[in-house]
Amino acid sequence: MTIATIALMFVAGFFSGAINAIAGGGTFLTFGVLTLAGLPAVTANATSSIIQFPGYITSTLAYFKEFGALWKSAVALGIVSIIGGTLGALFLMSLSNPAFRVMVPWLLLAATAVFAAGPLLKPRNTGARHAATPFGLIVQTVTAFYGGFFGAGMGIMMLASLGLATGGDYHRLNALKNFLSIVIAAVAIVIFSTAGAVSWLHAGIMVPAVALGGYAGVHAAKRAPQAVLRWIVVAAGLALSVYYFVTG
Repeated sequence: MTIATIALMFVAGFFSGAINAIAGGGTFLTFGVLTLAGLPAVTANATSSIIQFPGYITSTLAYFKEFGALWKSAVALGIVSIIGGTLGALFLMSLSNPAFRVMVPWLLLAATAVFAAGPLLKPRNTGARHAATPFGLIVQTVTAFYGGFFGAGMGIMMLASLGLATGGDYHRLNALKNFLSIVIAAVAIVIFSTAGAVSWLHAGIMVPAVALGGYAGVHAAKRAPQAVLRWIVVAAGLALSVYYFVTG
């Protein structure tokens, strides 16, 4: 790798962490820069999952106090997330790089559309239920499959699915979403690592940058113009979609 490539990866990692802390959507940057750095699509996707993992942990710890009333729902949703995440990660490992590369622009386009519609998908406060509904568990399993397979836009999808699964206010749902992101990412990481699909060199460069960006993003979250950041991420997603359509 050249110095310029390493610098680009570090900068992208930093802004990915900051964007995730403020608005979400940092996976667009990490996946994009890893493919631009020369990694095959499957390896770039698997490595991106590793890079985002520390941010999920710190976000969950920030909601630690909320978990007193969430553990019943968290256990049930965690179990189906393990199942869905495992199936999604195994499906990714079953694909060749050319086959996955063909799917990438469509996946990015769909994830960008979901991310752009994020404010419309945020569930209303319908009152928290004591346990997840059967339909909600099914929807979360599907969301976890997507998270294990690709992951970009997973957070917005999960907020919507958790609204169906448990109801409750936004912070309650966000706490569950952050916890379940850890579960899905952990399962995917085990499978990707066992399959030898992770570039640890690239991950080692970007993980500290993501951590620094996430720390900085927390301090900027209350002041940042959310709408502007959201459309920056949408623009990046559309640009990457066009890039992969053209070069695929």
